[in-house]
Amino acid sequence: MSIKPWKVLSRKRDKSYRIFNLRTDRACSPRTGRAYDFFILESSPWVNIIPLTDKNEVVMVRQYRHGIQDITLEIPGGIIEGEETPEDTAIRELCEETGYRTTSELISLGMVYPNPAIQQNICYSFLAKGAYLAGKQHLDEMEDIETILLPLSDIPRFIREGDISHSLVLVAFYRLFIEYEMKMGHVDPHLPNRGTIGGD
Repeated sequence: MSIKPWKVLSRKRDKSYRIFNLRTDRACSPRTGRAYDFFILESSPWVNIIPLTDKNEVVMVRQYRHGIQDITLEIPGGIIEGEETPEDTAIRELCEETGYRTTSELISLGMVYPNPAIQQNICYSFLAKGAYLAGKQHLDEMEDIETILLPLSDIPRFIREGDISHSLVLVAFYRLFIEYEMKMGHVDPHLPNRGTIGGD
């Protein structure tokens, strides 16, 4: 059996909120011919960034997440605004949430669909080498964020023990580990055109 996309019969926006819109699609199954309603959360693209200092420390953030009413350990990230590129957003969020900047161009770690069942947006991930503290945080009124530095070699342990549990943060580190063939904090120093993560 060949699976085909469903034909959208109608589409309407139900509600608009600060960070997303709620949309209802009526779509027809090509297998049964029956129509069903799908509820979609429309959102702008997201970005997150793994900032790495010259000491091979990751600039992490601890922040309150009301969805789970708990504190999470994450990397900086946020929503693309206006005409920003994903790289622009990554650099802006890094500076706003941590006060850090980077001395080098960002390295793309790819993109994922956060939840393709009910969302249409994309999350882009980046690596920033040479991160350094340049100033103070510039937090939104609804943000409570603490910046901490963790050795890159400790990240697998934090993941295994469940201290890092945000799915999009896990994806970013997974893509980093794959990109650099990194296992348990060890990076192959002979990777072509890449070198070790901490150097050029």
